[in-house]
Amino acid sequence: MRRGHIGWVAGAAAAVLVAAGAITYSVAEDTGGSDTRTPGAESADAGFARDMAVHHQQAVEMSYIVRDRTKNEEVRRLAYDIAQTQANQRGMLLGWLDLWGLPKVSADPPMTWMGMGDMASGKDGALMPGMATNTELKRLQSLSGKPAEVLYLQLMTAHHKGGIHMAEGCVTRCTVGVEKRLAQGMVDAQQSEIDLMAGMLKERGAQARS
Repeated sequence: MRRGHIGWVAGAAAAVLVAAGAITYSVAEDTGGSDTRTPGAESADAGFARDMAVHHQQAVEMSYIVRDRTKNEEVRRLAYDIAQTQANQRGMLLGWLDLWGLPKVSADPPMTWMGMGDMASGKDGALMPGMATNTELKRLQSLSGKPAEVLYLQLMTAHHKGGIHMAEGCVTRCTVGVEKRLAQGMVDAQQSEIDLMAGMLKERGAQARS
């Protein structure tokens, strides 16, 4: 049952990526028509692309850490699926910024595009909602077996919740159709993975952090 669920998640992610070869043309159509404009550097479209690229990079990092710290095939498959999906999505986000001729970094605080630029951020490396701290990442690297699995699942659950919050912000605020569709796909896939991880934590006598 769980293997099938993981396979479904991977399949859903693959479906999003099938169109990757034509993504440039899709963005061009959404941003280059007479009735639309290329997003500006301060737009929600650009802000989401920049911030989610950073957010995704940490998910990829955590996933590769746990793959080296456990022999459990279920956790290793989930970590691989997350790493591959989010690495590909990160490439799309950065590619759009290139296409729009916009910088990949901003002087503004993270989440400014969501009206949250004044929030406390950067504490021990946790720049945005759901991100793990540097201390937590070091702890993950120090563990192995079941303790590593539990911490990874807890950290990734929180990470996904923060990612969903950001993606929902893009669905509401972004103007580029293809980016809004990708954001909605993130919401759906990551919520499915949160549900899956809740079951995996329960099997290990643990639960997500409040």
